[in-house]
Amino acid sequence: MIPTFVIFLREGIEASMIVAILLAYLKRLGKTEHFRDVFVGVGAALVLVVIGGFGAYFAISHYSGSNIQTYFETATYLIAAGFMTAMTFWMHKHARTMTKELQARSDEALSRGNRWGLGLLAFQAVGREGLETMVFTLAILFANSHQAATPVHGNLVLAGGALGLIVALGLAVAMYRLGTKVNLKVFFRVLGVMLMLFAAGLLADAMENLQQLGWITLGSHVLWNSSGFMSESSSIGDIFHSLLGYADQPTVLQGLVWVAYVVVSVGIFVRLGRRPYTPSTTSQTPSVKN
Repeated sequence: MIPTFVIFLREGIEASMIVAILLAYLKRLGKTEHFRDVFVGVGAALVLVVIGGFGAYFAISHYSGSNIQTYFETATYLIAAGFMTAMTFWMHKHARTMTKELQARSDEALSRGNRWGLGLLAFQAVGREGLETMVFTLAILFANSHQAATPVHGNLVLAGGALGLIVALGLAVAMYRLGTKVNLKVFFRVLGVMLMLFAAGLLADAMENLQQLGWITLGSHVLWNSSGFMSESSSIGDIFHSLLGYADQPTVLQGLVWVAYVVVSVGIFVRLGRRPYTPSTTSQTPSVKN
């Protein structure tokens, strides 16, 4: 539940920021008649992502217990970990220029007189966040299905996502309608580190699958067996597995991959976050006011 809450919270905030910037800019230009186009694009993206997510999940469920499911799960783990890493660094790099970039693309769409241009812009922006969220959710559902394959457990995972989205929308309203001040730099930095810890766990799960398939034989020796102390299928073990990639019988490869990823990715991310921002005179981002 906690991983999906954090993921939906982060992605929901980012998507809300994009939509809010578009609406605020249109309002400043006196083009509120285009609000409908933005909302149509957002709605279309959400519908497509939800249909695609449920379709992918139920389609692969038909192959439960087979190698095909393992192949799909492993690919999902790797893609989700890659997305988490890429989007975290992308947001760090583009957060300060996002407003200017969206305004430029909005101006281009309006200048062409194409009313669907803004809808397409919103569809692309929200659709990207939705696609990432769908992949992350599938990866977490598959990873947790090995720990406690019960409807209640799956519902908790989805409930965490729904709660994260609700909180994200609430924060978006507070930030952009009520004027509440939120330090987004610290917010995204904390969530970015948490997401990379989740990604490390997914990479470890992928290595476990590859070893079980016999595709990788290197580092298959078990480091320890802590199932007697805290089983991975127990409630507390499942929480630590979801948050940190805990395994009660990890292999050498799983441990090396987890440690290497965390040290490198989190280390670079934290170091980049400490660098002072020195905008150039040609790329300063104007503020948007409602």
